Amino acid sequence: MLVVRNKEAVAEGVVSLTLARPDGGRLPDWAPGSHIDLILPGGVTRQYSLCGDRWDAHAYRVAVLREPDGRGGSAQVHDRLAVGDLVGVGGPRNNFPQVPSHGFLFIAGGIGITPLLPMIHQAELLGADWQLLYGGRTRASMAFADDLARAHGERVHLVPEDEYGLLDLASWLGRAVPDRKVYCCGPAPLLAAVEQHCAHWPAHSLRTERFTASELTAPVHQTPFEVELRRTGRTVTVTPDISVLQALRGAGVDLLSSCEQGTCGTCLTTVLDGVPDHRDSVLADHQRAANDCMFPCVSRSRGDRLVLDL
Repeated sequence: MLVVRNKEAVAEGVVSLTLARPDGGRLPDWAPGSHIDLILPGGVTRQYSLCGDRWDAHAYRVAVLREPDGRGGSAQVHDRLAVGDLVGVGGPRNNFPQVPSHGFLFIAGGIGITPLLPMIHQAELLGADWQLLYGGRTRASMAFADDLARAHGERVHLVPEDEYGLLDLASWLGRAVPDRKVYCCGPAPLLAAVEQHCAHWPAHSLRTERFTASELTAPVHQTPFEVELRRTGRTVTVTPDISVLQALRGAGVDLLSSCEQGTCGTCLTTVLDGVPDHRDSVLADHQRAANDCMFPCVSRSRGDRLVLDL
């Protein structure tokens, strides 16, 4: 359990939380792109990117957008969570790692700025060439925008939609730049647009992170299939109406999970045989092609049998 040491508004509809151990002790290290599970009173669990100083071993910082159409987690953070309250924390985990590069283009939409803040700091430390393209509904709604502009000047390009319209992705991504990585986080339409504009870039130039799950199509295999648990020798039947995770739990397998929507990465499981039907929003294309892991909360099987390292 961690204690809320500070809570403050950092933009319209956005609050930041600073979390620490009650005894002031050291927290687990993390790298840019990492997130934690925030387990709120009542058992509600949500994932938030770490956006503070990774070199501060005694505090985590996250920022939470109030989502009126959400499932209640953000409202609980905004309206009920107070300084001094205790919250459970899982992780950190990193599904959005920053890889070495001579140059970076960071693209943020709204609260998608949070995982990019530590990446910007890391790029500065390494002397990499970088720029930030940051869009939001209004200037007042863009968390940390003023701090970024003051600290980094012309490297930061703020694009409030009510002033300038949507991000001009064609200008920024129309020409592939050698040895530059593009990191993007934000709402699904922005991610889809960036992926389209980066289609002609070299493989693995683009990395994205989603706060909401991709829209799922129908499973490839729509009849029951078997899942063999190699460590125990047991076999579990997965019917079309339940997930692999639900089938495993029904058989008494205690597999850690969190979002159960294929976005957090908690339930990653090694695949020893068979071909998964990947339906998550975490794995990159080359990771999916390897077929050596899957997220059983949403992914299924392309054939009649999967063998998992469980």
